[in-house]
Amino acid sequence: MIPRPIEHYIRWFFAISYATFFTAISPAGEPPTIGPAETQTIEEPEISKYDRDHWSFMPITAPPIPQVDDFSWAKTSIDRFVLASLESEGIRPADAANRSTLVRRLYWDLIGLPPTAEQARQFVQDDSPNAYDRLVDELLASPHHAQHAALAWLDLARFAETDGFEHDKIRPSAWRYRDWVIRALGNDLPYDTFIQWQIAGDELEPDNEEAQLATAFCVSGPDMPDINLIDERRHVLLNEMTSTVGSVVMALQFGCAQCHDHKYDAISQADFYRLRAFFDRSLNLKQNKSVTTLTSIQNDRPSRLMNRGDFRSPGPVVHAAYPRLLNANSDSPIDGAGQRAALAKWLTSSDHPLTARVIVNRVWQQHFGRGLVTTPSDFGVMSDEPSHPELLDHLASELIANDWSLKWLHRTIVRSQVYQLCSRPPADAANSDGVSHWQHALENDPENRLLARYPRRRLTGEAIRDGMLLVSDSLESTMGGPGFKPPLPAELLKTLLKGQWKITEDPAEHQRRSVYLFARRNLRYPFFATFDRPSADQPCACRNESTTAVQSLTLFNSQTSLDVSERLADRVLSVGPSRPEQINELFWRLFARSPAEKERTMAIDFLRSQTVLIESQDIDYQKRHASRLAMVDLCRGLLNSNAFVYVD
Repeated sequence: MIPRPIEHYIRWFFAISYATFFTAISPAGEPPTIGPAETQTIEEPEISKYDRDHWSFMPITAPPIPQVDDFSWAKTSIDRFVLASLESEGIRPADAANRSTLVRRLYWDLIGLPPTAEQARQFVQDDSPNAYDRLVDELLASPHHAQHAALAWLDLARFAETDGFEHDKIRPSAWRYRDWVIRALGNDLPYDTFIQWQIAGDELEPDNEEAQLATAFCVSGPDMPDINLIDERRHVLLNEMTSTVGSVVMALQFGCAQCHDHKYDAISQADFYRLRAFFDRSLNLKQNKSVTTLTSIQNDRPSRLMNRGDFRSPGPVVHAAYPRLLNANSDSPIDGAGQRAALAKWLTSSDHPLTARVIVNRVWQQHFGRGLVTTPSDFGVMSDEPSHPELLDHLASELIANDWSLKWLHRTIVRSQVYQLCSRPPADAANSDGVSHWQHALENDPENRLLARYPRRRLTGEAIRDGMLLVSDSLESTMGGPGFKPPLPAELLKTLLKGQWKITEDPAEHQRRSVYLFARRNLRYPFFATFDRPSADQPCACRNESTTAVQSLTLFNSQTSLDVSERLADRVLSVGPSRPEQINELFWRLFARSPAEKERTMAIDFLRSQTVLIESQDIDYQKRHASRLAMVDLCRGLLNSNAFVYVD
């Protein structure tokens, strides 16, 4: 699970050396002879009507909200779009989830933490008609929402606090970008502004420190400040920056056109370098120094297409211009100052076909585990077709109409009836209709693309760690600042260079939320790596969700689990000597519900037998604390259960 430094050279190798290899085997052993770059003509395929005739390139329109047979079931416009698709296939949606399931789902989904026992009880017992909507608003207003939502964007931004590669040197101010993202999401900065600042904040609002800081998005990826050739470094950074903006904002794989025309989408190599030209005068590189934000600099060198992607083989001059595929007037170059500002405004214009669709799909994925389009960073011709294309356009047009408010989008999605469905078949055998409808939906839509039920999902490693800290009353709420470094296993520390992981002195810092844990590019924190945290070398649009034996062993045997289980056991035991009351408190903390009678009986039997077993050990401390140690073992077992690690 430990990344090796060689992995971080691979991307540079393919970015730089692909062309060098073919140049080296040319008959003359030299790059091809070319004429003056200013006079060369760029030959590229024309963009046809057929190329533009793809669902994601069509203008965003507000489709009519469909009529449905079961009108009373639909609470929101989202429900009517989904129900219309279900009814067309003869499928009925599942029953609504119970209140214990809903409160747990909402907390984990909106703030990345479980409800406390008191919060869960309060919601379950509140039968007022606006209780659900009121809770949604409270959670979206919580600072925890921004901390949780930021993780998805930081995955896309390739965020880490080090450079990567062999030395993986620390970027002392990188954490400021992470804090900016959290502030922006917490303040519900309109998404169009959110994007504009990250691409051209320094040009759009030169006196705004926050806008300048936001441009760190473009340079958050890996870098090699100690490389000898500044031109090589600049070339790779510009290519990576261009590819990231293309895939994250527009969900188009521009990076595939660095060395040659895109194999599938109508994106030529010249299109790539014209997009790159917007950033050509944005990097002030100094050897052995990380670049932290974009800065407009004087650069008289013209932007060029690099033959075969080789920085040593400059080709024709190119001028900054919007991709031809998305702009019929792409023959008009964007010259002069403020080129990035022009790009940022074009990307977030209300008639851009991709930007709003892409972010709606990403937010939908956050709530349902996968997007309406299951290829969230590829809306090109090889992308998956949307499961509900009219719904995607409806939400995209409504997002724009609601001032690009992401909190509006989150609120709209989680208030829908579709979001509040069960994720399991009816448990009541007497509910024969419910069981029949469930089975019919399972047979006719096994992948649940039509959303007849809520998709059960596993928590991320960050959420599991944060949740374990919260249920044991251990979570430290301090926000912002440099990332903290908790202890690491000794065998892991040996793989690092000296001084690369200096443990944060204040133990309280070790209990902060996972978003603030120091993000070293060459070393994912072991607990997170076990639960599929991605590498920060490139944008991650959708995390893997594996199930391995190592995950179970980590949850049961890691030092984090042992410490949390002890603290949780002490909290549970503090409610009084009654075993049923202790079990009740434990279940409300972990699962937001009371235990079933069978669960209560099994837990009490386990505590009794485990206490006897511990007392039989010839260790004086264990004999004196057998009852507490048995509760610690029960806590460890339940924290390792699917009921805790998965959200229904």
